[in-house]
Amino acid sequence: MTPAADDYLQRFARHLATERRLSPHTCSAYAQDLQALQLWCDQQQLADWTQLNTPLLRSFAARSHAGGLAPRSVQRRLSAVRSFYKFLLREGVVSQLPTADVRAPKVGKRLPKVLDTDQMGRLLELKPDTTLDARDLAMMELFYSSGLRLAELVGLDLEQLDLADRTVRVLGKGRKTRIVPVGSKAIEALRHWLIERGALARPDTRAVFVGRTGKRLGARAVQLRMASAARRQGLPMQVHPHLFRHSFATHLLESSQDLRGVQELLGHADIGTTQVYTHLDFQHLARVYDQAHPRARRKP
Repeated sequence: MTPAADDYLQRFARHLATERRLSPHTCSAYAQDLQALQLWCDQQQLADWTQLNTPLLRSFAARSHAGGLAPRSVQRRLSAVRSFYKFLLREGVVSQLPTADVRAPKVGKRLPKVLDTDQMGRLLELKPDTTLDARDLAMMELFYSSGLRLAELVGLDLEQLDLADRTVRVLGKGRKTRIVPVGSKAIEALRHWLIERGALARPDTRAVFVGRTGKRLGARAVQLRMASAARRQGLPMQVHPHLFRHSFATHLLESSQDLRGVQELLGHADIGTTQVYTHLDFQHLARVYDQAHPRARRKP
């Protein structure tokens, strides 16, 4: 492809970072997907972006899948291409979108794993013997109490916590702000941690959760500490931060049946994203039915 075609990729990258304010991780993923498209276009001897049409794009998607890319990854790749061509349409480079009738292979539904209430209770029985233990317990309690994403938790600053009002203000995906309640156990653990925090945090650090160096704790460190806490408590499964969010949503939905409310608390833009937890809830109800209904109980 021509240097002008490459220039539009660079302009699109700036558009993602400055206008749409996407995270560096998302921008990097878009760049990788579009580099794959550009390489394929070079192999097809296409000179610029106007020459890519719907049949060629279908061929690109099929080749990606045949090359070992999972259906979900093909979907993500096509999503990047759609966004790029909408940008080109806005810039007047193309007059129509070649992406309209191109679909990725179907993705099988994969339900998220969750901890049941007994397992979660066991994990949160962690006795904080050290300052770092107090921090880890506060993080786990807040994850489970408020359903935060990992990025939301590590990005928390002190002014976003209102312990008196029992709320936390988080900056979610798309830089959308939401306020969610914080439970009493999490409040208790946070109060304990904030007392201990003074011994670690640098004076200029506003982060709620800091590491040994006094700086904001990173996402990878949180993942490692959650896995370590689960091993200490004798849980047999791999525990990661998002497992707390899945468990929060599932347990809340089982009790309340309020799908809209759970959607708001999770910060999901589309209720379809939240509906995955209704499948988990049905599985729970099905197990209860099998165990309790006289016509359903299986003979040992």
